[in-house]
Amino acid sequence: MKSGRPTVNGTDEQMVEHLSETDWDRLRTLTDADVEAAIASDPDEAGMVVDWTAVKMSGPDRKASMTMKVDADVLAFFKGTGRGWQARINAVLRSYVDHRRG
Repeated sequence: MKSGRPTVNGTDEQMVEHLSETDWDRLRTLTDADVEAAIASDPDEAGMVVDWTAVKMSGPDRKASMTMKVDADVLAFFKGTGRGWQARINAVLRSYVDHRRG
């Protein structure tokens, strides 16, 4: 069944460029000075200074998969909170662990 839209083939990068409204050719020609000037003229960035020496980098948390039984109403509550419910369960457990560790 045809969708009425043209089929586009290419690499992921080519697909992003094809579907984007960004002028990638213009962006590729920008110098660091051009970027700094654009940032300086952006009112949303006014006065923003980042001290990169104080930034702490960390990799993604390692997650372990498990099967566990919980009360049906507890599971229903978390699922009822919408997308991200498993992350919220993890946050509750993390809070408990951090509290117990002191």
